[in-house]
Amino acid sequence: MYLNKLKIGNVELENNLILAPMAGVTDLPFRKICKEFNPGLVCTEMVSSKAIFYNDSKTKLLIKTKGEKRPISMQIFGSDEETMGFASKYISELADIVDINMGCPAPKVIKNGDGSKLLLDIKKAEKIIKSVIKNSNKPVTLKIRKGWDLNNIVAVEFAQMAEKAGISAITIHGRTRTEMYSGKADLDIIKKVKQNVKIPVIGNGDIIDEETALKMFEYTGVDGIMIGRGTFGNPWIFRKINYFLKTGKKLPEISYKEKLRIIKKHIKLELQEKEEITAIRELRKHISWYTKNLPNSSEFRNEINKIENKELLVERVKNFFENL
Repeated sequence: MYLNKLKIGNVELENNLILAPMAGVTDLPFRKICKEFNPGLVCTEMVSSKAIFYNDSKTKLLIKTKGEKRPISMQIFGSDEETMGFASKYISELADIVDINMGCPAPKVIKNGDGSKLLLDIKKAEKIIKSVIKNSNKPVTLKIRKGWDLNNIVAVEFAQMAEKAGISAITIHGRTRTEMYSGKADLDIIKKVKQNVKIPVIGNGDIIDEETALKMFEYTGVDGIMIGRGTFGNPWIFRKINYFLKTGKKLPEISYKEKLRIIKKHIKLELQEKEEITAIRELRKHISWYTKNLPNSSEFRNEINKIENKELLVERVKNFFENL
């Protein structure tokens, strides 16, 4: 009933469960891990339009998709029409969907007028959206928040403006910028956005398991859901939700054997993409998430955070699971 194919512009997704773009998380290895559990779409980490404009090599590594199953959405951020247009043209040659970030609450992003800061200037936001659409040969989507703060709840008028400008789908996170990730996501505002536009609306915020996924669909009527922090240490969430929405039943808990398999695969993929020390440091947070709430996980986390050698890392991970 709720699990459906989803059409964004001319791109048809196999299902309407989407991996959110997350800085420092949704790199190529993690996207490949998630793809094993069948989300309809995955998104890259957001990339700066200025960095693309100035040909920054580190930024280009963030949008590497070698060996990755399509479709892929790439997210750009910025507040300058020219660089956003340039980045859109560049990205649309690589991605299936171009996504604009106007929801990121990070201080280092908003201090430059980017991300959720644009929620305070709808006219400027509209010009940027039009520039991105004009320069893209792929469907363009938009990600926003409920508003800047409780005095500036702008999601509905923003969504209507975006639809008029030619956006193919909109994702709304049910918190304001000032709320960051605290409190609860407001499902009423997501429902309102859905009721006020004809383009697909994707609900985002607090989807951490089967029940919260179902609630987002049931309560708001959204066309799809985007899962962010709920994937931390839990790429299986897509398979679990998929199964639950189809059958009304839950899959069994993930076995230690399966967790170990995915962690080993994740380590291997990170090491293929990055220098050893960079990969290991990147993996520390993921391994902490994979092992959260398991017996002796805090001692294990402390140990992992000191390791800088791949053989030792694999050995310690194997030992940890063997001793459970």
